[in-house]
Amino acid sequence: MGKPFDNDRIAARCIDSAATKHMLANDHTDDIRRCGEILVTAAASRRLIMLCGNGGSAADAQHLAAELVVRLRGGIERRAIAALALTTDSSVLTAGGNDYGFDNVFARQVEAFGGSGDVLIAISTSGTSSNVVRAVEQARRSDVSVLGLLGGSGGVLRELCDASVVVPSSITARIQESHILIGHIWCEMIEEALFPELF
Repeated sequence: MGKPFDNDRIAARCIDSAATKHMLANDHTDDIRRCGEILVTAAASRRLIMLCGNGGSAADAQHLAAELVVRLRGGIERRAIAALALTTDSSVLTAGGNDYGFDNVFARQVEAFGGSGDVLIAISTSGTSSNVVRAVEQARRSDVSVLGLLGGSGGVLRELCDASVVVPSSITARIQESHILIGHIWCEMIEEALFPELF
């Protein structure tokens, strides 16, 4: 039986999460900024920002799409920003999985919704999720820019994306915690760039 979750173990998880974010702050701010600027350009042109991922990354896709469509910060009244999580339509996902296989459930939607000037945010803690890889490949055929929210080595997606942030951790939980932080920074960049009079 493992060591129980006492206060020391809980504190260690908090410290580990903070250490991962310190590495982001020290070594990856250029990557975060570069991706954020691509998103600002798309949002300013009223282009679509699509997001996809599996499991916890699917939840992150939905979370960030909601921040853009609705708003990041309470009390800020601004226009909606076009964003779409490709993880939410159960009819499309099940029909696509049945007819074309699970590996193509996101690619089919990128083909349907994506066009020049749009952006796909590909979220994968491993950088190897096959349905995310196929979505990225379809995005490139559709002239859609691709940003990666990745972890570990970045996997095959690192080379397929136009720009990416690779969280310096091999622990899925630490990567996901950092992904939502990065996504919130991007949302904040978009809001302040498009609506400077509100800040």
